[in-house]
Amino acid sequence: MDQNTVKLIMTGITVAVGGFGPALAIGMLAAKAMEAIGRNPEAADGIRTTMILGLAFAEAIAIYSLVAGLIIKFV
Repeated sequence: MDQNTVKLIMTGITVAVGGFGPALAIGMLAAKAMEAIGRNPEAADGIRTTMILGLAFAEAIAIYSLVAGLIIKFV
């Protein structure tokens, strides 16, 4: 295998693994938030705000892995 092939494979692995964790976290976070809103509808505004903040942080991790994959590919 030459260096370009290894870079391509490592880029794919980095983005795949770096996207799997945040995707799992986002799914679990949204499910638990909906469960909490179902149990206590009066607290929906606070739960929704906290959920959106958590979703943004989890999505940022996926973007970091994408950037790391691009660095591996092009450097």
